[in-house]
Amino acid sequence: MLVPARKRKLLPSVFSSLQHLLQCMCGNNMSVPLLAEAVTVSGMEKETAAVIFLHGLGDSGHGWADTLTAIQLPHVKFICPHAPPIPVTLNMKSMMPAWFDLMGLSPNSPEDESGIKKAAENITAIIEHEAKNGIPPNRIMLGGFSQGGALSLYTALTCQHQLAGVVALSCWLPLHRNFPSASSGNKNLPILQCHGDMDIMIPVQFGAMTAEKLKNIVNPQMITFKTYPGLSHSSCPQVLFCRSCSDI
Repeated sequence: MLVPARKRKLLPSVFSSLQHLLQCMCGNNMSVPLLAEAVTVSGMEKETAAVIFLHGLGDSGHGWADTLTAIQLPHVKFICPHAPPIPVTLNMKSMMPAWFDLMGLSPNSPEDESGIKKAAENITAIIEHEAKNGIPPNRIMLGGFSQGGALSLYTALTCQHQLAGVVALSCWLPLHRNFPSASSGNKNLPILQCHGDMDIMIPVQFGAMTAEKLKNIVNPQMITFKTYPGLSHSSCPQVLFCRSCSDI
């Protein structure tokens, strides 16, 4: 069926208007890949702060959503994105959710530099999206467990925004040899590290080494490293995470 010339001229403007309306309704999530499928736990009151929490290897944002819901901070929005499935060298190239490839779990293991940097860019895009929608970066906290904690540290230290802080659970600092020169200069970034002393996946000594490295990147007074007797490669108590989030 032929469309009259006058109507053909109107079609582009109609489509443009619809696209603009959808972007306004959805907060333009389509332009931020990780937000499209992320699990979001909304606050009970007007949201004035946000926590972006990154899960560990092989998990998903759903794995942390229930825990974060139980924290119940009325003014805080929790965003739990999902890592994409990629082949992981450490697990015989098996496909699984991962923020970047892992070749090993020792301080001297080779690292997926391009993958780490790309993942950090994707998390920074979420930060900037939230800032455009009314939550300033200094009211946004990054957190994560294991590989997710590692990415949260790297992102916070290299992005150009001054964030509220980082909660890094049972993790390490990726590309640690590139620091402090790779740092964006956020010297007053509060960092809370939590690690179980029975962690055989990522030994607590690795966490302690990370804490010492961080003291050369930001003001040492901003680093808190807590160990938990008898805790293996697992998350830290909810109450501690709640306490850290309540400061933003």
